[in-house]
Amino acid sequence: MMAWTANNLVFGVGLATLLYYVQRTIFRRQTTKLPGPPAQSWLFGLSQLFFEADDIAVLQEEWVRKYGPVLDLPGFFGARRVLLCDPKAAAHFYARETTTYRMEAFSKRFVELLFGKGLLSADGHNHKRQRKALTPGFSNQAIRALTGIFYDSFYKLKTNWDTIIEGAAGEALIDVQGWMNKVALDTIGVAGFSHDFGTLQGQHSVVAETFDSFTRVQNKPPSYRSLIMSLFVPVLPFLLKLPGNPRLRSVKKLHKATGEVADDLLKRMRDEKAAKSSKEKGPRSLIETLILAEGANSSQISLTQEEVSAQMKTLILAGYETTSVILTWALISLAMNKDIQDALRAEISEINGDPTYEQLLTGLPLLDAVMKETLRLNPPVGGTQRLAFEDDIIPLSQPIKTADGQMTDSIFVAAGTLVQVPIRYMNRSTILWGEDAREFKPSRWLSAEAGIPDKAKEVHGFAHILTFSDGPRICLGRQFATVEFKAVFSRLIRNYEFSLPDGKDTKLEKVLGILPRPRVAGQEGSRVPMLIKRVE
Repeated sequence: MMAWTANNLVFGVGLATLLYYVQRTIFRRQTTKLPGPPAQSWLFGLSQLFFEADDIAVLQEEWVRKYGPVLDLPGFFGARRVLLCDPKAAAHFYARETTTYRMEAFSKRFVELLFGKGLLSADGHNHKRQRKALTPGFSNQAIRALTGIFYDSFYKLKTNWDTIIEGAAGEALIDVQGWMNKVALDTIGVAGFSHDFGTLQGQHSVVAETFDSFTRVQNKPPSYRSLIMSLFVPVLPFLLKLPGNPRLRSVKKLHKATGEVADDLLKRMRDEKAAKSSKEKGPRSLIETLILAEGANSSQISLTQEEVSAQMKTLILAGYETTSVILTWALISLAMNKDIQDALRAEISEINGDPTYEQLLTGLPLLDAVMKETLRLNPPVGGTQRLAFEDDIIPLSQPIKTADGQMTDSIFVAAGTLVQVPIRYMNRSTILWGEDAREFKPSRWLSAEAGIPDKAKEVHGFAHILTFSDGPRICLGRQFATVEFKAVFSRLIRNYEFSLPDGKDTKLEKVLGILPRPRVAGQEGSRVPMLIKRVE
């Protein structure tokens, strides 16, 4: 009896999975037939190739050159998805991301499992309402007031590094990524929530420990188990919650850790809000923006308690993970390009003291160029994949030849079709950016962006790159992130000289945490040790 039940369960799961992908294929038949690479297998499509590729953007560029800028990619059980590598098509897609194009159910559940029901998982009117409630916390006025906090984090770091360097006779080997993690977490804690995690002063943080655990559990290459899970999860989302998965344990631990921090901060800030004089106006930090929006009279801006907690978890992730990764990549790039490091130090040294908010925005052109080039080459998220919830016609920059040989300047996308924009490809494509697209070359951003090819300028988004996404889902905290980067990075380069132990021969690899991170080959976790000495 038990065997019969188990067999039926396996049969039922298999049949449900097959029907899911067959239904997806049927919906997909109405979509314009496009050329594309053949499947490796009917069962897995190209999924194994995606798992094993060193740089999927290079592979995607090969496909674009062979099949065109809009192509068809095979997935599980013969299901297909449309890959948009055309700037005009990508802009159209992002403009409709919260309405026509939305997360699949299982993707939305995973995001909610990690962060709760906040801005990242919201769609349509719900997304617009939550974003409107959060926007005041990211205004120019608000970020200007937070700039001093960014510098404070650096000077706490400096106290530690100066002690280490003095103890090492003037030059020390320091894991820069570990320290950038501390800078990023303490900064978002104070600037966002008036809460000091204290990691720069040696305090233990469960949140930091949990983020680090993601890197440890993802230290091995993807296996066939990963492929099988990817096959069944869209049909059976509860598989995300099965016990025995180390990544799931880390997700739950992070959810619990950030939830406890959020709840504690919310209670404290609500108490402070209740005690404040009614004459006091205007939020002092991001957390106060959330508190003011919680239960507000206007249905256009009010947030529920659950939504407030979810936004806090999202801000902790965004303020910690993405900032530390980008700072680390920038240090790696300048350690490998000593001439650019020296030129940037000379530019920064012309300013006495810490740069003002206005100088950070427009007064340091090479610093701005280094930041943009780092963001271009190292987007934390490799692409955006969404499901079409309604039929759509996507315009193209130039006519393409369909799979049946017809020329068209637009494609029809039927409801139920998966559509993807490859961010990493769009940022690094030699077709869009020229033959030096994969080189670290900040000079392309100088002289009024004279080095930016016309094709790249067709890409919408921040500075013609898609690192911060685009459309209604463009990163709300991009100004916060760029000012924080410039403030911290300007002080790092002004005060220290960075080099890699093996110079340009240093081999780098990527390790997956919540987001991909760099590390020096052979190191544990996500360590990036550099030789650092003070600049007098």
